[in-house]
Amino acid sequence: MTETIVAALLPIVVTLMLGFLAGWHHDFDAKQGAVLNRMVMLYALPLTLFSGMMGLSRSILLEQGNIAIVILIGMAGGYTIVYVLARYAFHQSNKIAALLALAISGPAVPFVGVPVLGHLFGDISTIPIALCSIIMNLFQVPITILILSSGNTDGTKITFKDSLSNTLKEPVVWAPILALILLLCNLHIPMQIRSSLQLLGGATGGVALFASGIILFSYHVAFNRAIAIIILAKNILLPLAVMSIALLFKVDATTLSLSVISVAIPTASICVILAVQYKTAEQEMASALFFSTILSILTMGGFLYYLH
Repeated sequence: MTETIVAALLPIVVTLMLGFLAGWHHDFDAKQGAVLNRMVMLYALPLTLFSGMMGLSRSILLEQGNIAIVILIGMAGGYTIVYVLARYAFHQSNKIAALLALAISGPAVPFVGVPVLGHLFGDISTIPIALCSIIMNLFQVPITILILSSGNTDGTKITFKDSLSNTLKEPVVWAPILALILLLCNLHIPMQIRSSLQLLGGATGGVALFASGIILFSYHVAFNRAIAIIILAKNILLPLAVMSIALLFKVDATTLSLSVISVAIPTASICVILAVQYKTAEQEMASALFFSTILSILTMGGFLYYLH
């Protein structure tokens, strides 16, 4: 089991550190890292999700209702609870509360999940990866952008309807939805085409982590009590809550492991991207991403060891 955990998690740290080293060596800067992330979000990740889901059978897909419910409760419920606590218990501003909610409840499953879940669970891992991507892009990100964009200095505002409409146009959202519709209609694509789509899709995890390392170098991360609380909530408390929900639904062992490990994955880089774009808590979000990712070797390893 130890070898399995190391094989699944070590590539995350190595690739992230290579990106950090590339930034330190001035081979890439933050803008170029953002370009790499854009390539992942527009092409590599949508292709991974689409081709991966199209490799599943309809019967397997229809058996995954429990995992969808557990992950939805964990991510959507987690976002709501964190926002309310940050806003009203800790008296943070709307914008900071929204970023904190996204940082804690939004795992980097589209990026980190590809190498980790794929290594551990094979093709079935495509389902939680797609589910987390859809929940994040249809619920968490639009609400966060709506809150961050309210009261901009230039006077512009983005309604939730506009934000949702723009989100639905993103390939990372409509690609898995299209694959879901095709699977429910029992329609499949030839293996040769699916293999062709996987060539670029195979670069998803590595390029995304490398780009995150570049972006992290551009911000001076710091560790303090606030960051410690964020990491505790993200890496330990939320997975424990999802484990409790999964046990309440009496799910099978595979569903339990997939659900818990999916939300135990560290903070998504979209938090840093939005923080920079809206000039809100940039250092805090970069620090949360950095320490959440580094410490996930211990926390995810602990959950994997316990669940197996």
